[in-house]
Formats: sequence, C-alpha cells, structure tokens
Amino acid sequence: MPVSGGVAHASGQDFTENNSPTYADLADLVDASEIVLKAEIRKQAVVEQERSPGLKPGYVRLYIEARTTSLLTGTAPIGESLRYLVDLPLTAKGKAPNLRKTEVLLFARAVPGRASELQLVAPSAQLPWTPELEERLRPVLAEFVSNDAAPRIKAIRDAFSIDGNLAGESETQIFLETHDDGPVSLTVIRRPAQRPIWGVSWSEIVDQAARPPQMHTIDWYRLACFLPPRLPREANISARTAAQNRADADYQFILDELGPCTRNLDLMDKR
Repeated sequence: MPVSGGVAHASGQDFTENNSPTYADLADLVDASEIVLKAEIRKQAVVEQERSPGLKPGYVRLYIEARTTSLLTGTAPIGESLRYLVDLPLTAKGKAPNLRKTEVLLFARAVPGRASELQLVAPSAQLPWTPELEERLRPVLAEFVSNDAAPRIKAIRDAFSIDGNLAGESETQIFLETHDDGPVSLTVIRRPAQRPIWGVSWSEIVDQAARPPQMHTIDWYRLACFLPPRLPREANISARTAAQNRADADYQFILDELGPCTRNLDLMDKR
C-alpha cells in the first residue's frame, strides 16, 4: 500500500535466503505484476519504526533508490530511477542488510502518475538477480504475455462420469470456470486392462485426444496450483452413486498426475 511520499510498500523475506524460487513462485509473481525489471540498488535508508506500521518483529523497513538496468516486461511507464519500500529481516547482528550495488529482480506495479515509484506485488517480490534466475524467468514471462496463455481458473462448474460400451470402460468430463469465461475441460478415459488416460482442453471442443500439460508450464500452473483439493459435491452431477464415486476418483487421479504446486518463497497464498 502507498506510504508517505507516495513510495509503495511490500513486506519481504531475507534477501540472502537460499531457498530457490520454484516455477510456481515465479509464475505467482509474474501473474501479479505490471512490470518486471532488473535494477541496481544505489541507496538505502532505514525508515523509522514509528513510521513503519505493520512491521514484523525482527524486520526493518528500507527505503530503496535503484537504477533500472533492464525492463523485462511491462505495461506501465517506468523511469530509470526507481524508489520503493521493502521490509527485510535484520542481520544476526541486529543491523539492516546492506544492499548497495546489489542487482535485483523486481516484480511490481506502477504508482499512478509517478513513473519513478513502484509497489512490489508480494513479500518476496525483490529477488537477488543471477544469470541463472533470469534465464529461468524469461520463458515464464513469454508464456504469460502470449495471446493464447491459459486463463486463470475460478472454480469447477460441473463434472460427470458415464459408462462406455465395454465393461470397465468409462469417460469422466470436468468443466471449469475461468476468470475470462474461456472454456476449459478435463477428460479421463478408462479402458479395460489399461492405465487411465487424461487430458485438458482449452477450447470449446471436448477432445478425447487431449493430453496432460507439461510440468512447469503455464498450463500446468493454472491447474496444479489452483484446482481445489477435492471435487466439490455440488459440482458432481453424475446420476448414479457409482458414477459419482468414479468422478471423484478420476478427479483425484488428475491431481496426483499434476503433482504438488511447490512454493519456496513468502508469496501471496493463491491456492
């Protein structure tokens, strides 16, 4: 939220923390950001505790002045000189960490009418820059700005399972609601003596040839990180109890196949 002088504020975790951001961490940050950039910190100053509402014990609020060195993506104007606030843990000696001359990646929103001021989007929206991290980040940015990027999942609309022509054959279809009303459906096909096959369709066509998304892509992220942990009872509209149970089992099968949405950073809780 904005603080005095219009500089924006976000809490943060230990800048030197060794936990490497996962794909989901980076996707969370990119998804919430108007601007992603690389910057060099030039100056820092400690904000007095009485002017730091909400500051956690053991943390210090820093006023940062930085220089933009590379704009990775952005939908808002931004200047070469930047200002923002960040909360960071005190060092073992009880001092503020020294970030001068440090290169960082910033995930932010612009402060309206103030091109030199940023509002970080999450507690860990300031990350230490490394060539390896930027190399991992760039494909994520490209996915999110793509015209056919997978939409945000809002809820499960309905699900049903029907028997096939042969004993032990069935098909379960699960239809999702999205924030832009784009169609998304999941399908699980079971055939006798075969492992279940599942896939996702991002169009109006429910395609039995649909395949699972590749792990650590935006398609995977939208499902693995935002589907609920179980099929909502009200969404399971299968007519018979056996079919309802199969729809539940097929939904759990999909979740197991997607795997966990692992996050290492102190970000917004999006699941």
